[in-house]
Amino acid sequence: MTTTAAPATAPFRFFDVHVVRTERRSPSVVRITFGGERLADMASGGRDQRFKLFLPQPHQSRPVFDDTGDGWYTAWRAQDPAERAVMRTYTIREQRHEPEEFDVDFLLHGVDAAGHSPASGPACRWAASAGPGDRLAVLAPTVEDNGGVDFRPPTGTDWILLTGDGTALPAVAGILAWLTPGTRAKVFLEIDHEDDRQHLPGFADADLTWIVRDAAGTPGGEPVLDALRAAELPEGTPYAWIAGEAGSVKAQRRHLVQERGFDRRTVKFTGYWRRGATEEDLIAELTAAAAASASQD
Repeated sequence: MTTTAAPATAPFRFFDVHVVRTERRSPSVVRITFGGERLADMASGGRDQRFKLFLPQPHQSRPVFDDTGDGWYTAWRAQDPAERAVMRTYTIREQRHEPEEFDVDFLLHGVDAAGHSPASGPACRWAASAGPGDRLAVLAPTVEDNGGVDFRPPTGTDWILLTGDGTALPAVAGILAWLTPGTRAKVFLEIDHEDDRQHLPGFADADLTWIVRDAAGTPGGEPVLDALRAAELPEGTPYAWIAGEAGSVKAQRRHLVQERGFDRRTVKFTGYWRRGATEEDLIAELTAAAAASASQD
């Protein structure tokens, strides 16, 4: 899961965590449960709660930081890329207390049946081979109402629209678990394999459409957008939350605003990843844009 924003530390804090257990949930998803000594201080806001995960380099046993205070981002950027921790953005699937644990679902891009992942990124390779005791660090919230939660339907919303691909599935699951009983929701989820379907518990009146990419059409198509175009949507005031590949998300938002007449202020859209780009690429673009803006002030 990728986001282009460089997070502020407050109200977030660095936590040293370790792998408690792993569970292969489907052909494309492994769930990893993390524990740590100070996790009682962690306070997930639920829904689509995101956080930063820091992986060690292959030759390291744990991530290496020069600074974990307010200046962590500048210090992290200045570190040797071969030594600094690999940063990725993920969703907290579930947090529990006594014992203090939280789950993260990793989408295994490019991992074959034998567990090899030559074409995947560092987080995917790490998740595919992770085992109990493996150590890493996270920058996670310490208050429930924090900037890492984007799903915030306004007062007066009559129904909810959720769309996402496999990277957004944990967030959609969290949102559905959070919705109050009887809330109307239309949900469109794109998955890689039929066996990637999950039971998504909740009390909302949710109409789920699972779209299996292999069965949806030719590679490179937009199955979620096609499903949206063909869908009959409820009457009333909607609130839409759409996430996944950046180009697809933008196309879906354009359809909702221009063709369906949604108020653009009621459409929350987030590019969790961008085809052909790594999180390092996106961070570099963000940093360059911020520097250019500062030079013009």
